[in-house]
Amino acid sequence: MSTTAPTFKVLVIDDSNTIRRSAEIFLKQGGHEVMLAEDGFDALAKVNDYQPHLIFCDILMPRLDGYQTCAIIKRNAKFSGVPVVMLSSKDGVFDKARGRMVGAQDYLTKPFTKDQLLQAVQQFGAVLQGAI
Repeated sequence: MSTTAPTFKVLVIDDSNTIRRSAEIFLKQGGHEVMLAEDGFDALAKVNDYQPHLIFCDILMPRLDGYQTCAIIKRNAKFSGVPVVMLSSKDGVFDKARGRMVGAQDYLTKPFTKDQLLQAVQQFGAVLQGAI
């Protein structure tokens, strides 16, 4: 096993500039490539162009919310295997269950820490390495 962590292409979808920038800084410090999207529509175009290995997706966004965005990504056979981690300030059981119903693999509550974000990338790293 190598001592250097693999580099993953990560897409962060959030309508909050602060959250996007924080996630970008944390992920780049972890050695990952980062693409940012402001909402679900922006994200759908970038998923196709960028082909991320992992997606962090906010739930509460204008126009197309995180649940809808995740469901659309998961319906596309090309991206159905890409892990999606929902981001939300809501921590309810219903919110987490709804995320799982649309195909999300995990759920992070905001505000998240650098460790939580990088741990989520690491957690899906084994799954991702099989797909890369």
